[in-house]
Amino acid sequence: MTNSTGYDGMWLPTAEDPRTQGNPQGELATYKEYLSNYRTTLRLKCEGLTPEQLATQSVPPSNLSLLGLIRHMARVENSWFMWFLQGKWDEPRLYKTPEEPDLDFTGVVGTQDCVDDAFASWEREIAAADKWLDALDEERLGEEIGFPEEAADYEDERASIRDVLVHLIEEYARHAGHADLLRETIDGRTGQ
Repeated sequence: MTNSTGYDGMWLPTAEDPRTQGNPQGELATYKEYLSNYRTTLRLKCEGLTPEQLATQSVPPSNLSLLGLIRHMARVENSWFMWFLQGKWDEPRLYKTPEEPDLDFTGVVGTQDCVDDAFASWEREIAAADKWLDALDEERLGEEIGFPEEAADYEDERASIRDVLVHLIEEYARHAGHADLLRETIDGRTGQ
């Protein structure tokens, strides 16, 4: 994609950038805007690529790919919003099995079916997370939640809703950096 906006064409013109640059009022609104913008950034990094390009792995032995990142973030959204924050521990894990804990990355294939499944899962998890966030009272941000007894590896761990939201923003930010490098190795595109 070529344009003449910002830093030698690396950025979309402001009027075409789908991310918001608002002045959110309140802590929760700020978290929601950052989360939304990082989700959009990851989506932009995948835009215009073929299934094969989306499944292109970085450098051996890593199995990191843009499509894997989409699947991984669907899994992350599901884990934190459904499992942890809403306590739906009886639901199956997304892109993870006891035999294959990294299925989000190892299960990637360069087919349209795999792409469609990954993006549909990610969009579904985002919609469910946003629905929960929209109903959240800002005064609950400091509320601590713990893992249930069934999660033996984590049973003593606790986190506030605030901590989880900041962690999700950090997770997206880290993976947006990975996506920058992956996209550049695929077609040279940088920025966004």
